[in-house]
Amino acid sequence: MPPAHARRRGRTDDSLPRTILLLGSGELGREFVISAKRLGCRVIAVDRYAGAPAMQVADESAVIDMLDGAAIRRLVRTHAPDFVVPEIEAIRTEELLRIEAAGTTVIPSARATHLTMNRDAIRSLAAEELRLPTARYAFANSADELEHIVIGSGKRSIGLPCVIKPIMSSSGKGQSIARTKSDLARSWKKALAGMRGDTVRVIAEEFICFDSEITLLTVKQRPEVGKTLFVRPIGHRQERGDYQESWMPHPMSASAVRQAQRMAKRITDHIAGKSGAGLFGVEFFLKGNQVIFSELSPRPHDTGMVTMVSQDLSEFDLHLRAVLGLPIPRIEYRGPSASAVILAKRDSKGAPRYQGVAAALRTPGAEVRLFGKPTAHKHRRMGVALSRAASIKEARKLAQQTADAVRLCGA
Repeated sequence: MPPAHARRRGRTDDSLPRTILLLGSGELGREFVISAKRLGCRVIAVDRYAGAPAMQVADESAVIDMLDGAAIRRLVRTHAPDFVVPEIEAIRTEELLRIEAAGTTVIPSARATHLTMNRDAIRSLAAEELRLPTARYAFANSADELEHIVIGSGKRSIGLPCVIKPIMSSSGKGQSIARTKSDLARSWKKALAGMRGDTVRVIAEEFICFDSEITLLTVKQRPEVGKTLFVRPIGHRQERGDYQESWMPHPMSASAVRQAQRMAKRITDHIAGKSGAGLFGVEFFLKGNQVIFSELSPRPHDTGMVTMVSQDLSEFDLHLRAVLGLPIPRIEYRGPSASAVILAKRDSKGAPRYQGVAAALRTPGAEVRLFGKPTAHKHRRMGVALSRAASIKEARKLAQQTADAVRLCGA
């Protein structure tokens, strides 16, 4: 466990610098580190491979298997962080519960990270305990059980088509739509291939013909600092279960916005507790004026990368301020904005190189962020194009054109 001096360090006054242990060092972690460095924090970026995006801008880095609780414990002992900030799902969260109990602050809380690591825990909480509207769902631990819960004879069968996902994954890995009985075996294999962690389990969800999907970024501040805040709704589009583009503000009725905010506050209050703080990405389906809970991440969300261009405080700035207990007086919005991902079309044999960046930046209102990932594989997210325009339609078009202009070349 952390030494005694570390156990006293989870205070929330404004004395800086602070030390942050970041567990997960992808592109979202990279932007969080940049925000943290702007406020003088010291950051140790951790991931399962060297040269990860956040490691390139952090003070120090470490490569470990984050399902190894002893390795996490050693890092906490070595660095005595003020805050442990998870950025991915595949972490030995039981160790985070022990670390927090010993006095080190886990963001937003160890319980929140533990509950949201697996889709089964958070979905059961949302639907069964909090009674939030969700798609019908069931869990399976084998291919035979998956077939039974989807097309079995009981009234609770999910039915076809349905969406099948591993209970722990990221960026849509392992997700597929089963439309026929013969698809189920393929979906089971895909879910196992895309799973993270060491739990062999999948969730089958009712296929909802929704009108749109949104992310409601929810900022839970410490009680002594301020109330829960909401960023304007972010619309997004997915392929293969992974985000492809996002835009804001997404048009919604005032009543639908209120529904989403009530549900987001209820579930984040429940899992983070009284003192937990940080930004949550809460996803909903919209069907007419009905708002249906989908998923929740206790950290910045990939669809929220649009906030790097849409407003003065990005989701990463908001997360950091909530973590440090610093005030968020207001968010200044800059108008219709959009993001579109820059994807690798094939595997690279070495460090990727990029062409077309100059052409991508030629249009006013367009920006490019390249993540610096050391390798590429097909459909891997390597960067993001950002844009602002007079309308959401124009911003989306510009973001996609900017993303399409950037091409990856294997070294």
